[in-house]
Amino acid sequence: MNTFRAARFALRAKPTASFLGRRTYADAAGPSDKIRLSLTMPHQAIFKGTDVVQVNIPAETGDMGVLANHVPSVEQLRPGLVEIIEEAGSTRQYFVSGGFAVVQPNSQLSVNAVEAYTLDEFSIEAARAQLAESQKIASGQGSEADIAEAKIEVEVLESLIAALK
Repeated sequence: MNTFRAARFALRAKPTASFLGRRTYADAAGPSDKIRLSLTMPHQAIFKGTDVVQVNIPAETGDMGVLANHVPSVEQLRPGLVEIIEEAGSTRQYFVSGGFAVVQPNSQLSVNAVEAYTLDEFSIEAARAQLAESQKIASGQGSEADIAEAKIEVEVLESLIAALK
């Protein structure tokens, strides 16, 4: 029996009080409920404990909306838009190339991204030109490392161009 299987068995065999109260679905959030958002990059904090109404994230498992009282989870982010809906109904969007989002109890969300930029910082023409160049390299014109890097660039640029449309 491997270690992880034994640990899972032990957890199932003797549930603790923390498991008995576990939630499986998000509770309905009332109109005054907020989620406390931290959106950070290694060199900058864009939001730091700011109360917002909703945050939509590009999770690897699919796009996900996070409201107050959301089920705690950890999500890996794929390239895409993080959309933040503020109290007044205004929306702010940031393109992220990847990262992680952690939904914590007490309506807290931490989004950690390597890069995050507003859409007005991009040129769709420049992104299309870079995509064409990256696709050439990804199709086999270069070293193995260059091809792997180009495939990542293609994924990010395709997501960026879709967001800019």
